Amino acid sequence: MKVAVLVTCINDAMFPDTGRAVVRLLRRLGVDAGFPPGQTCCAQPMVNTGYLDEAVPVVRGFAEAFAGYDAIVTPSGSCAGSVRHQHGIVARRSGDPRLAERVAELGPKTYELSEFLVDVLGVTDVGAYYPHRVTYHPTCHSLRMLGVGDRPLRLLRAVRGLELVDLPGANECCGFGGTFALKNAETSTAMGADKARHVRETGAEVLVAGDNSCLLHIGGMLSRQRTGVRIAHLADVLASTEGDTKEMK
Repeated sequence: MKVAVLVTCINDAMFPDTGRAVVRLLRRLGVDAGFPPGQTCCAQPMVNTGYLDEAVPVVRGFAEAFAGYDAIVTPSGSCAGSVRHQHGIVARRSGDPRLAERVAELGPKTYELSEFLVDVLGVTDVGAYYPHRVTYHPTCHSLRMLGVGDRPLRLLRAVRGLELVDLPGANECCGFGGTFALKNAETSTAMGADKARHVRETGAEVLVAGDNSCLLHIGGMLSRQRTGVRIAHLADVLASTEGDTKEMK
C-alpha cells in the first residue's frame, strides 16, 4: 500500500516533529509512507471563512499532489474532515466536472491517523512505549465530523507504560476553532480556560490530542498558568518506543 502523509499547515510551520512521527510510525508498521512535496494547505481556512471561490485552486492543487496514492493519512481530524466534506462543495461550485471527479476519488481515501491505524491496518497495539500519566482531548472535527469514536483511546490504552486518565468534560470544545479564536477571542478564551481547568483536575503529566491546533490553544493556557502539564500529539506518543532517548514534547 502506497500512502501519502498530509502533514497539514500548522504541523509544517510549528510542529514538524509530528509529521516525522507519522512517517516513522507508519514505516515501523510496514507501510510505504511518503511525503508528496507538492502539497500545500487543505483549503479549510478559506472555506470556513466563506472564500469558496478562492479555495478552488487550492483544492485543485491538493488533487494533483495526492493523485496516485492508495491512501492519504493526516495527523488532523480537522484537515481530514475538510478533504472528505468540504472539497466536494468547492469542486462542485467550481463547475469543473473533472475536479469534482478527482475530489470524489480522494475523499474516501483520506483518513485521520487513528482511523487508518484501527480501520485500515487493523491494529491498536503499535509497539509504543510512553511512561507518563496522560489525558486525552477528543477534538471537535474528529469527534463530530469524522466520528472517530474511541479509536484514539484504544490506541493509547495499548501503549506500554502509559497511564490513561479520563478528562472531565472531554466532549466539550476547547474554543480554538481556527478563525473563531480571532473573531470571538473572549468566548474562545473562556472555553479554553474551562478545558485547561479540567486538564489540571486529572493530575496528568501530558495532554494528548489528535490536532495540534487544539493543543496549541489549550497548551498555551496551561503554560501561562505554569501547570507543568506538557502537550503531545497522538502521533508523537504512538511513535515513541522504549529505545527513544529524546522525550516527545
